[in-house]
Amino acid sequence: MTAAASPPEVLRAPLVVEFPFTRSLGPVQSAFLTGLRERVVLGVTTSDGKVMVPPVEYDPVTAEEIRDLVEVSATGTVTTWAWNDEPRPQQPLTTPFAWVLVRLDGADTAILHALDAPDPASVATGMRVRIRWAADRVGAITDIACFEPDDTPAGPAASPHASPHDGAFADPVTGIVAEARLDYTYSPGRAQTAYINALSERRTVGERCPSCHKVYVPPRGACPTCGVATTDRVEVGPAGTVTTYCIVNIKARNLDIEVPYVYAHIALDGADLALHGRIGGIPYDQVRMGLRVEPVWTEGGRHPDHYRPTGEPDADYDVYKELI
Repeated sequence: MTAAASPPEVLRAPLVVEFPFTRSLGPVQSAFLTGLRERVVLGVTTSDGKVMVPPVEYDPVTAEEIRDLVEVSATGTVTTWAWNDEPRPQQPLTTPFAWVLVRLDGADTAILHALDAPDPASVATGMRVRIRWAADRVGAITDIACFEPDDTPAGPAASPHASPHDGAFADPVTGIVAEARLDYTYSPGRAQTAYINALSERRTVGERCPSCHKVYVPPRGACPTCGVATTDRVEVGPAGTVTTYCIVNIKARNLDIEVPYVYAHIALDGADLALHGRIGGIPYDQVRMGLRVEPVWTEGGRHPDHYRPTGEPDADYDVYKELI
């Protein structure tokens, strides 16, 4: 009697993707966000006479630019909702709350935000709510701290009752920086687990499609072209060819690499899909298509830190043209 083989280890790791998104504002969005700072809610009138809140810069029907701003009320009606029992970091409230779509009085569309409510039983479609303004306002959607229940009756809902506004404010907001963040636990699955484990041994493995015979690196467990499982593992590289590249001139936060540097698509020998990696050991302005490179492994060998020239002659374009 033989002992049953232990199941392979299931890899899991926390993964955080975050970056600051910086954008400039046109006249409509600038007026809207500056208005929030001043506790004024602005919408925009479309070609068919509807008032959209939040405002948009181009008519959704005609695609023409629109700038006719109107002021709407800070009170409104819930059109639909969903309960959030476990608030996540950086959400509007730290206690359970409802996500609500609210049609503000004077508007024809609804705005999405949080409703401070004690429990789901206290939330209903059609309930009246009002804006709770943030104590410190800077010209951002977070100037609306949340909505809260309101006992005043519904006011005029038709857009003609909204008041025209010229959108003029002192010290207008002209740009914003939005912190985008996504954090979750990632499990790579069978194919990528084998790929990651091989990297710890300073090897790169892909998987071959049994139908079209292409070798995919990193493997995904299935051929994206044929739709069949890829189970035949193939070791590729370690050397490869730069198929295309870009020069990075903006320094990334928390990345200790001096600019400019080069990120490239690299087709490892034996692979039919190019992966990306940083190119080092050569001036950035000497990197070129066809350059032959090899991996330089991180301390401990968990993954390549970057790729450097091998000293071989450049690859002929016909060899890698299908991998660009």
